[in-house]
Amino acid sequence: MKQFGTILKFELKNYFKNKIFVGVTIVLVALIAVVMFFPRIMTAFESEESEAEAVDEIVGMMLLSTEGVENPKEIQQAFEMAFLEYEVCIADKDIKAIEEKVISGDAECAFVMKSPTSYEYYVNNLSMYDYNTEVADEVLQNLYQMNAMLNSGMSAEDAQDVMNIQIEHETTSLGKDQAQNFFYTYIMIFALYMVILLYGQMVATNVATEKSSRAMELLITSAKPNSMMFGKVIASCLAGLIQLVAVFGTAILFYNLNKDYWEGNMLIASVFDMPLHLLVYMLIFFVLGFFIYAFMFGAIGSLASKVEDINTSSMPLTLLFVAGFMVVMFSMTDGNVDSLLMRICSYVPFTSPMAMFTRIAMSTVPFYEILISIVVLIASVIGIGVFSAKIYRVGVLLYGTTPKIGAVLKSIKKA
Repeated sequence: MKQFGTILKFELKNYFKNKIFVGVTIVLVALIAVVMFFPRIMTAFESEESEAEAVDEIVGMMLLSTEGVENPKEIQQAFEMAFLEYEVCIADKDIKAIEEKVISGDAECAFVMKSPTSYEYYVNNLSMYDYNTEVADEVLQNLYQMNAMLNSGMSAEDAQDVMNIQIEHETTSLGKDQAQNFFYTYIMIFALYMVILLYGQMVATNVATEKSSRAMELLITSAKPNSMMFGKVIASCLAGLIQLVAVFGTAILFYNLNKDYWEGNMLIASVFDMPLHLLVYMLIFFVLGFFIYAFMFGAIGSLASKVEDINTSSMPLTLLFVAGFMVVMFSMTDGNVDSLLMRICSYVPFTSPMAMFTRIAMSTVPFYEILISIVVLIASVIGIGVFSAKIYRVGVLLYGTTPKIGAVLKSIKKA
């Protein structure tokens, strides 16, 4: 236990002395501070607009040709109410003149009415966010329905009541609201993905560096492999947790300081209104998932003869983790987080940290399923940790080409 504590302290000091680790943490905290304080900063630097600027909200001119209809004034008034950002003007009868004004920029767009229910829309460059035709369709449809009811003998008041009828509804969710939980689930899964890959690679690189410098041979003679492996992995886990707490803790603190300035932003609110029990589950699955991959990355690092071999040696493990991440992401975007594949992934140790947490956040999962997944994870962490320590012990003496799995297993049996 004393050896484990010594190694743990030594590895933690190395992380906190690492300029890249400290620098990345400071940069992330600074970026979050800028983002969280951005609305407050913008409000402080905003100057009062002049009366002319406050009144003048028209961004362009819209031409309206009503040659093909009998009630041009009615259509013009309806368009003026629907398109408040435009100055709606009656256009000339000449289509070429209308086209020239739109092309030259004198008018942003034009509607040429052919009948009460048909028109031609003129615009110079059609934007993918141009919804003018959808608005015009609704306006003309309402006018046509109104006139049809008036012509059938219905009074104007009754026709207006029919047109303005509002449908009321209430939605009662008996489970989880996926739309509300999607954003913070995505952020947490992505954070888990990045931290496991980043720190897993760091564990493998540190082990390979010690081996290539022959420092591991000295260490293995004075400390047990289990103490060394568990000390390195737990130190990297603590470093990752500290970094996550610093980043997310700063975000929560700065959000609460500027909460009034973020009112109305449902996306930001949904992220920071994450329930406490989900944070607890996220911490549990993060730690257990991190241990599994960190132990395997550490074992891979002990088998590599050079630091340059780490990326090649760890590629199968990285692809396995990325495959699990992609399954979870596709299930989230499809809204089907309780599919058969996701249920299976919820109990496989290599994918359950992401899959089960996603199901907990975006669906209703029985507690016994969560408990089974956690128990399987804990057992897997212990088993993989002990097995990785044995590989670590054997890998110290293996130099030259990367050994095959069969040779490693034989060496473990003999040890």
